[in-house]
Amino acid sequence: MIDENGAQLGIMKREEAQRIADYRNLDLVQISPGANPPVCKILNYGKFRFDMLKKEKEAKKAQKVIEVKEVQLSQTIDIGDLNTKARKAIEFLQDGNKVKISLRMFGRQLAHADISIQVINNFYEKIKEYGVLEKTPTQEGRSITVMVNPITKK
Repeated sequence: MIDENGAQLGIMKREEAQRIADYRNLDLVQISPGANPPVCKILNYGKFRFDMLKKEKEAKKAQKVIEVKEVQLSQTIDIGDLNTKARKAIEFLQDGNKVKISLRMFGRQLAHADISIQVINNFYEKIKEYGVLEKTPTQEGRSITVMVNPITKK
C-alpha cells in the first residue's frame, strides 16, 4: 500500500487500508490489481480522475490526424490545369496529408491507358520533392489511382 505522499506503508489487509483512507478523508484506489499482492494507493479520487482526463485531452491535442486528400486528373488535362492541381497537391503534402491521385478514363481513352499513366507520371514529377509514391500507378477498371505519402521532416 502507498499513501498520498508516495511512501510505502507495507502489506496490509483491505479493511485496515480502507480504515486509514477513511481516517484521512481520502479514497483507496487499486493501482495494479494483477500484481501479487495487489498495489493500492490512498489518494483523492476526484482529483486523480480530473488529472487523468486533463492528460488525455492534452495527448489528443498533440496528435495529428492524417487525412487522404484526392486530386482528380483526366487524360486530356492541359499543362496549366496540371500545374494548378500540382500546387494544390503540394499544399496537401506540406500539411502532412496523403494525396490520392486518380484519373478516370471514358470511351476510347480506355484503349490508351498508357497515355493516362504518362499523365500521372508527369504529375508526380511536379510533386516528387514533397511526396513519395506508395506503389506504381495501377489500373482498376476505368480508373488509374496512386497514393503519395508526404516526406517526413526529421
